[in-house]
Formats: sequence, C-alpha cells, structure tokens
Amino acid sequence: MTFMPRMTAETRAIRTLRPLSWRRWPGVIADVWHVHGDAGGGGFYSAPDPRLVVFLGGGGESLRLRTSEADPWRDGVGVFYIPAHVPLWSELGRAGAYAHLDLHLDAGPLAQRLQGLAAPRDLATPRLIADAPRIEALAAMIADEVQHPRRPDLATDGLLSALLAEVIDLPAPSDTPAPDADRGGVPPRILRRLEAHAREALGRRIPTAELAELAGLSESWLTRGFRQSLGQTPQRWLMGLRLDAAQALMPDAGRSLADIAAATGFADQAHLSRAFRARHGQSPGDWRRQRFVPDPSNSAGSVQATRQIPR
Repeated sequence: MTFMPRMTAETRAIRTLRPLSWRRWPGVIADVWHVHGDAGGGGFYSAPDPRLVVFLGGGGESLRLRTSEADPWRDGVGVFYIPAHVPLWSELGRAGAYAHLDLHLDAGPLAQRLQGLAAPRDLATPRLIADAPRIEALAAMIADEVQHPRRPDLATDGLLSALLAEVIDLPAPSDTPAPDADRGGVPPRILRRLEAHAREALGRRIPTAELAELAGLSESWLTRGFRQSLGQTPQRWLMGLRLDAAQALMPDAGRSLADIAAATGFADQAHLSRAFRARHGQSPGDWRRQRFVPDPSNSAGSVQATRQIPR
C-alpha cells in the first residue's frame, strides 16, 4: 500500500511563491516549499505520521515553535522533528521569503529503519533544534534532489538516513573510540569555543545538546570526551563556570545573592547556596561576609576586600 501523509493544517499570512516540488520513495514523501510569510504569520499542524522539517538558508532564525499551548515558545528553530499525533504551533518573527524541506515519514518503516539504533522513546520525543550546519547541509542535498532529480532513490534514502542520525542524535557503535581519544578527549580549541559560548549564555539553561551541536559531536561523544579531558561531565563543568561567575560578583554590595543566582543561571538562591556549600564548605553569605566588609568612609555601603593574613 502506498504511503499517503494525512494531516490537519491551518496557516495564516503565508502564501506560496513557487509550485510545490515533491518526491516519493518507500515510506517517505519529501516536499520543498517556497513561501512568503508576514511577521506574525504561522499556523497549526497535526498529523498521525511523523514529520521532519528543515528550513533552508538559515530561515529558521526568525521562527518560533511550541508543541503545547501551555508551553513557552522556542525561538530560532531551524530544524524540527515532530512525532505522530503531536500538535505543532508556529509563528514567524519577521516578514520575508522562506524555503523548507518537509519530510513526511511512514511510522512503520521509520521504526524498522532505526531498529536497534533508536529507542521507541527517541521516536516519540519532539526535537526542536536551532543552528545545525550538518543537518542543514544534508537537507540541502535532499532538497536539491527533490527539485532537480539526478540520482536514484538509493541516494536520497541514504541522505535521509544520515539526516535522521543527526536529528535523533544516534550514538556511535560502542567499540568506536571517543573523539581525539589518543590526544586526551575534546581538543583544547573546542573547549575554548565551548567556554566562550557558555560564559556568554550563563544566565540561562545550557543543555548538553547545545554544547554538542556547537562542538560538532553527539552528546554521548561529547560527554566521553569531557570525562577524558576534564574528568567531569559537561553539566558539572558548567556548574563550575557558574560558581566562578557568581563568586566574581559577590564583592558588589549592591547585588543580592538572589540577583547573583539569577545572573549566573542558577534556578534560585537556594540552588546557588547548595552548590556553593558543596564546593567551599560554607554558605555564600558566610563566605561573602568573611571576605568583604562595609567601607565606613562610604555611606552608600560599598564594600572593600579585606586581606586575609595567614596565622
């Protein structure tokens, strides 16, 4: 029986710019859309089949999505995998021309394709991804074959398998060594790039998936590399950066511990206190009072550091 995607779709302030290009191979319908969307345009989508969409040419920078009306919007999503029966709301942040590759997947063949590689929960979990150069490059090749067919289905199917491996973040075989294992895990240049990114984004949650994408590695490879290079997981490393940043702000008497916690990405002051006590053996308030005392010459209550004299 030939696979035919079914869906409920409602759009607003979006119009097509070119005739739809499409291509079918077993278990897949691939469409390439060229549209113009107004700022605030978007829509709603629901289907009994999985769907994988990649915006071409960086158009996803102004797209925001959510899979529940109760959830906050996710901004800048250029790649998204939506499992069967999961609703999707979308909205454009600016007016302009957009192109995207839309892959409708037959759930049965998809599960067979990834059998032994992905758990059922992997295929039942929405994936909303921001900047992903490897995914975009693979999608561009598939889109080119859809619009200008030159290769057999074997080629497009192989590209789809590679695309799914990136989107679902399939791990390497267990006998594959970690990246740069013979040189000590994650290369220093990658660590420097991750640290610069993390310090700029400390005020918000930074998932391991975001670091892995920046490093061009899977989450499992990145975690193994961190353990080999630094002896800790990426999230433990991030906690150290947050604590360093919080400690650097503590001489500022105008900032409360709650403010410092929020500025450095802790859930709240209690979260900061637990992490700080685990590292220093005392609360951040006690640590602060012992090292920084009110300056009597300044009625505004600024603080000055006191030198610790060894006894």
